Amino acid sequence: MKKVPEQLRRLGLVIGVIVAIILLLRFVILPAHMFQNRPHQHATELREMAKPIHHAGMPACRQCHEDVYETKYAGFHRNISCENCHGPAEAHVADPKNVKVPRPTKREFCYTCHAFDPSRPNGFPQIDPKVHKPHKRCITCHDPHDPVPPVAPKSCEGCHGTIWKTKALSSHAQLECTTCHTVPDRHMEDPRSALPSKPETREFCGQCHGKDATDAAAPKVDLASHGSSYLCWDCHYPHAPEKRR
Repeated sequence: MKKVPEQLRRLGLVIGVIVAIILLLRFVILPAHMFQNRPHQHATELREMAKPIHHAGMPACRQCHEDVYETKYAGFHRNISCENCHGPAEAHVADPKNVKVPRPTKREFCYTCHAFDPSRPNGFPQIDPKVHKPHKRCITCHDPHDPVPPVAPKSCEGCHGTIWKTKALSSHAQLECTTCHTVPDRHMEDPRSALPSKPETREFCGQCHGKDATDAAAPKVDLASHGSSYLCWDCHYPHAPEKRR
């Protein structure tokens, strides 16, 4: 049997010592939180559980206010917790006779969600507080638990503020939205399930912009050669057609 060289035996010894030190550090000397998430999670759970409870949760509200809950659950505010508007209610649940929850009545409270903000998605109900019933409380016309307006909006800018402001500065400013969109009556009450139609062909735009169109004010193109087979809105944004995509 060939003898193992002394150098290899020494190298193996060194490697063994290094591995032993690593294992000793990993499993004996160094604390577990340096290598695992569980100790951190456990500490966080204990810290959060030690905090005083302020919120009761929607199920607690429902136990006493079933009628209000059913109304809200069937409306547009179904996904909003009661305590989002009324504040923490744990103390009220513990002593409902002596501890009352606040009822937001000022317009500014509703602005948090419904004042116009271009970052919100199109179709989200938004208002300009300066022109929409100024100085009048929102709850005068809207039931917070079922906030359907007493009269459906007659104009599109009530929900599509960003598009309306863009179109108002474009060459399409004088066009009514219904020139290009067919809007079901139900869209005003349930916009997500009753969507307006959108133009689907180049020929639709050609009614005004084709070379043979009768609208003298609209720029004209030869649909047969202009843009090949691309749809018009592949290059032109309909609400601001001067700006190419």
